[in-house]
Amino acid sequence: MVITLDSAHQVIKSHTITRGLVNQCQIHPREVFRAAIEDMAVSIIVAHNHPSGNLDPSPDDMMATRRLSEASKTIGIKLLDHFIVAETGFTSLMDLYTMYFS
Repeated sequence: MVITLDSAHQVIKSHTITRGLVNQCQIHPREVFRAAIEDMAVSIIVAHNHPSGNLDPSPDDMMATRRLSEASKTIGIKLLDHFIVAETGFTSLMDLYTMYFS
């Protein structure tokens, strides 16, 4: 999902971008930023779940975050964070990999 934010970091809207299978989900920056552009957002937060309960980012999670980060810089809508959510808690990819969020 993507949460779009205004310039004061107030939530504009939350969007479910895609629904995945048991162990994978396709995500493309085009769909994420389409929602942000339509909402005239200044920044976004992205989140997805790990039904397994494992909060460690997968290689696919890292690749998706890198692609979203690159698109964010090109489009001018800041990617504030990417969360992995599970029943046991959450992981902030920004806390783990600040290089994608500068």
